[in-house]
Amino acid sequence: MKKLPLDLSQLLHQQGTMPHLAEKAELLLHLNHHVKCVLKGPVTEQLKVANLRQGILVIETSTSAWAARINFQKIQILQQLQAEILPMLTAIEVKVNPGLNSKVSQPKPQNKHISSAAASHIEALADQTDGPLAQKLKRLAALASRSRQS
Repeated sequence: MKKLPLDLSQLLHQQGTMPHLAEKAELLLHLNHHVKCVLKGPVTEQLKVANLRQGILVIETSTSAWAARINFQKIQILQQLQAEILPMLTAIEVKVNPGLNSKVSQPKPQNKHISSAAASHIEALADQTDGPLAQKLKRLAALASRSRQS
């Protein structure tokens, strides 16, 4: 007889290191939320609670400017976390992680629409130009009529 597969939540909370890792991940998520509530403002989008080891909370930020701003408020954050969540917390360490910036930044929308006014200017320029550049300008101007059709 075949065994039925176990639910992932059951595997996480069984014996071994997985329950410890799941518990630490939940704690880090909770701390991340709480730190962002303490700081408020645009800095909250530029930081992430990365780790908690030996009573030291590690906060990562995208640039050194944001790290300096967090360092100015480090004592306030530490006191509030000690009072509300982790009395065993001894220090906060702020590290710069430039890779965090790529995760934080919003994707730029692709603007492939050309207005009819821009298309007429490009078409006029193409009429005054010869060779392959004129052909490319005419194709670019044609994008305006395609974008209006769709």
